[in-house]
Amino acid sequence: MPDPQSRPLPEGGSVRPITRWGTPVMHRELADVTTFDEDLRVLVRDMVATMYAANGVGLAANQVGVDLKVFVFDCPDEDSERVTGVVCNPVLTLPALGDRRLDDDDEGCLSLPGAFTTCARPDAAHVSGFDEHGEPVEFTGSGLLARCLQHETDHLFGTVFGDRVPERSRKKLYKTHREVAEDYPDDWPVTASPAEARHREDA
Repeated sequence: MPDPQSRPLPEGGSVRPITRWGTPVMHRELADVTTFDEDLRVLVRDMVATMYAANGVGLAANQVGVDLKVFVFDCPDEDSERVTGVVCNPVLTLPALGDRRLDDDDEGCLSLPGAFTTCARPDAAHVSGFDEHGEPVEFTGSGLLARCLQHETDHLFGTVFGDRVPERSRKKLYKTHREVAEDYPDDWPVTASPAEARHREDA
């Protein structure tokens, strides 16, 4: 049963190729969403389809090459409750330093597929913003969901999780990605079925 804070994700989108780290749009702050129109809703539907095709738990607009502050997600929290939603122009709130506990766990990114390393993040997060219709939304996350909300918000401000790990770990990430690059062609996940994508991410 979906978590009460979940918002249904739209269906019927088309899968787009995922943009990689190193592309300029991945490393700069994106533009605010100012128009909540059908073009935005088409983008969101396509992002949802792409996230599922790549077996991801979240996807930001710049990961399909679009310069707009919007992300989608479908991710469980620490109690395995599945939470779904769309967030435009997110405002991220983290626990105060004195109340903050760090979760040092593996993290990966669909824009650097096949590579993972530990990345310490606060184990709780709150995001507020708007959905694709311009309606206010809020999501509170723990466990993997907290990591997801932080990871996707980071994307919209030009930060990839590799920016948050030591240089040695970052170099290892790139090395691992290069070793499996042939499994992720430039138009991935367009050329991969959801089952194939799931197998790759679980490998």
